[in-house]
Amino acid sequence: MTEETRVARASAKTRLRRRLRFLRTRVRELKMIGKALVSTKHPILVHIIPMRQCNLACTYCNEFDDSSKPVPLEEMKKRLDILAGMGTSIITISGGEPLMHPELDKVIRHIRRRGMIAGLITNGFYLNKERIERLNESGLEHLQISIDNVVPDEVSKKSLKTLDGRLVMLSQYAVFQVNINSVLGSGVKDPDDALKIAHRAVELGFTSTVGIIHDNNGQLKPLGPHEQEIFEEVMALGKRSFSRFNEFQHNVARGKEHNWRCRSGSRYLYICEDGLVHWCSQQRGYPGIPLSQYTPEMRHREYSTKKFCAPRCTVSCVQQVGMLDNWRDPQNLSPMPITPPATPQEELVQIGHARGDS
Repeated sequence: MTEETRVARASAKTRLRRRLRFLRTRVRELKMIGKALVSTKHPILVHIIPMRQCNLACTYCNEFDDSSKPVPLEEMKKRLDILAGMGTSIITISGGEPLMHPELDKVIRHIRRRGMIAGLITNGFYLNKERIERLNESGLEHLQISIDNVVPDEVSKKSLKTLDGRLVMLSQYAVFQVNINSVLGSGVKDPDDALKIAHRAVELGFTSTVGIIHDNNGQLKPLGPHEQEIFEEVMALGKRSFSRFNEFQHNVARGKEHNWRCRSGSRYLYICEDGLVHWCSQQRGYPGIPLSQYTPEMRHREYSTKKFCAPRCTVSCVQQVGMLDNWRDPQNLSPMPITPPATPQEELVQIGHARGDS
């Protein structure tokens, strides 16, 4: 067998595996939507942090450190077991940089073993052929990389120039679905970079989305006229993106407040590295209750709690979850006072969301 024939067969095998995993994942996603429409008693999406440490130090990001240790595997399994017991549909692993966790593959396997859909948000710097194959074997279903610019600068090294080789490897070897998220807004030197990144993503067979940079509280800032034009072009490229089914991102781009019912703390949970439950990455500190103590009654109350930050929120993944319940159950409760956790924890502060994580 010639080398050319061997490569062609390997490529065909990868495409078949990718297609089969895509179809299986799509069936599970449809079942997830059906389950969510029938019952409001379980979380749909949970973001979980296995470690806060990151190999980069993007100047806009305050969701990382350079010294904290990874959450031990057994503790991660305990948290995932609790979430599975709640009936959670999707687990997305974020950070920090989750690929730095030494037992991440086992974490993903445990998510799949417990019947939940497994996703991963990464900066992509640790990806190579061997790492991609390990993610394939672990059962990963979704991966997202946010790319901030075409050429690295003093703000961010997550550029198309530094990551393009890894994107090519993903297109060749990954059997999971890959989404590339570009960004627009304050701090982006060249808005046209977002369009170049989106075109490259589509060229490689990935889905493409665009994130809009928010302020330190996750609140929206309108884009300028040229940025809005680019935003609409990128959105048009992302025809397979779930975000096209609603006006949320368009409202964010225009700086327009949106009327929706945020179900964070109930249908969406953010679990930090300390194992505490938060509304989302933008409101860390509330409710700040250990996952092991987070009861169905607490989830039910948060489901009916009106969130003060919702009208100007930019966290699209939370809003997409909210779409499934936006038509029912008005929110008539106010947030409860923050109750300190039962066990000592590191001080929590409200922080900004890393660019493009949702």
